Amino acid sequence: MGIRDYQVKWIGDVNGAWDEGAQNVVGVLPTGGGKGFCIGRLIQEKDQPACISAHRQELVSQLALTLNREGVPHSIIAPQKIVTEIIHAEIDLHGKSYYQPRAVVRVAGVNTLVVRDTTDRWFSQVKYFVGDEGHHFLEDNIFGKAAKLFPNARGLFATAHAIRADGRGLGRGSGGLADKLVVGPSARRLIERGFLADYRLVAPPSDIDVSQVPLAVTGDFNSKKLCAAVHQSTSIVGDVVREYIRFAGGKLGLTFAVDIEEAQKLKTAFQKADVPTEIITGETTISDRSRIMRDFRAKKLLQIVSVDVLGEGTDVPAVEVVSMARPTQSFQLYSQQFGRSLRVSVRKELADVWDTFTDEERVSHIANSEKPKAIIIDHVGNWERHGLPDVPRRYTLAAREKRSRREGIPLKLCTSCLQPYESVFSQCPYCGTKPEPKERGTPEAVEGDLTELDPAVLNKLRAEIERINNPPMLPAHTSYAVDGAIKKQHRLRQESQHALRSAIALWAGYWKTHKATDPETYRRFFHMFGCDIMTAQTLGTSEANELETNIRAEIERLNVIDATQT
Repeated sequence: MGIRDYQVKWIGDVNGAWDEGAQNVVGVLPTGGGKGFCIGRLIQEKDQPACISAHRQELVSQLALTLNREGVPHSIIAPQKIVTEIIHAEIDLHGKSYYQPRAVVRVAGVNTLVVRDTTDRWFSQVKYFVGDEGHHFLEDNIFGKAAKLFPNARGLFATAHAIRADGRGLGRGSGGLADKLVVGPSARRLIERGFLADYRLVAPPSDIDVSQVPLAVTGDFNSKKLCAAVHQSTSIVGDVVREYIRFAGGKLGLTFAVDIEEAQKLKTAFQKADVPTEIITGETTISDRSRIMRDFRAKKLLQIVSVDVLGEGTDVPAVEVVSMARPTQSFQLYSQQFGRSLRVSVRKELADVWDTFTDEERVSHIANSEKPKAIIIDHVGNWERHGLPDVPRRYTLAAREKRSRREGIPLKLCTSCLQPYESVFSQCPYCGTKPEPKERGTPEAVEGDLTELDPAVLNKLRAEIERINNPPMLPAHTSYAVDGAIKKQHRLRQESQHALRSAIALWAGYWKTHKATDPETYRRFFHMFGCDIMTAQTLGTSEANELETNIRAEIERLNVIDATQT
């Protein structure tokens, strides 16, 4: 696989952050965007002693396989049985193993690292330390302890999202170790460019009640209580099997279960429905895992039921459908499970030259492939908790509240086709079903849609906008100084409104080029910025300046260039 333009930029940005003095960098790249490939290329280019770490055996195996695919000589710090299994997996997949016991690049499990003899000179020789699933690395946990073993190393903590469910920060001084944040393109951007597949999300009704399940210190649901809540369901197992057959029968699927007991029930139910199924857990050996994945790719299996694995770090392009049977309060976990099915799956002759195509050609090839869209079947309401995972997000190294405001546009669930969709649409974009009409008295009632706003409210807003546009109304019999102050304040308000309206026009123009209708644009603005477009044009100076700043930040994130500023 050739290196892609966004991967070149991501690697360059990481190197740039190091060159500017950052010791540790959090690097964000979406699931399926090629984090493993970028890590392998980066380490290969450095040609220096390095350590790449992960926290579970299947992730250590995945990292070793990535290095092996790129022809990077590497050793593995793990029990000899695990090392032998990984070597066999490398030969099985790539025809050759680049494992070398004395290689300066080593792959290691975090738990193995922290119990090694720290007087080993290798720790001080390592120049680059890479932490896979970098959102785990905090100053006071085992991941941070592992990173600190390498005093002379620059660090890269690679992750799909720089977000933790517990709200703790990843930055130095905020509980983490990172000095700089590097963010690659969003999953939505990679979908638009044909580097990831688009998806169809369906959300069947569920009888699982997690309202009384407390949160653990991690920010996710308490595991024991969550399992109990899922076990109380009388329909989840049957629902998962039935809806898989209904929406994706015959396709390769991953199902995420809450525990082994539930996974076994699901496997039994799938097999009774003539769907060949296996289970993978954290206890599954690498050799058994390799066998299962080989059978899966060959379609000898149609379903793999996963228990707390296959969410992180799994590269299985063949996956066509993901069934969620495990509720989670962790956006990170939700998005990783969601992303398992977004990898492009096309014929080998196309895949070999995929990076030579234009974006339009890639999108066309995906549309005409056996997997034009991935299918996500969310049985547990994760979409309600987190929204859509491919929505571009704002990241920070600072701490956040555990239950901070969900980013992205609120979703509605179509009562006819069971597909969630953004609230910017006045009807379901998939089947055309219209929700019940709302009151029209306020912008809030119509979600900022000016086309549905009461005429009296519109007229009032128009009058205030007109008052701002015209010269100020000066009170009678006031002094020259008072008149001057009023004129100055009015001028400042006009200037701030001029800048704000220019930003709104640029933002709205972007969505117009994406074929959004005016009502959709009005609603999107309302949900993104907290007020409707007309009310925005009546704001005072400070409020207008603040809103303009937020809109300009969004414009920059969308990579929109303002021609008037060039």
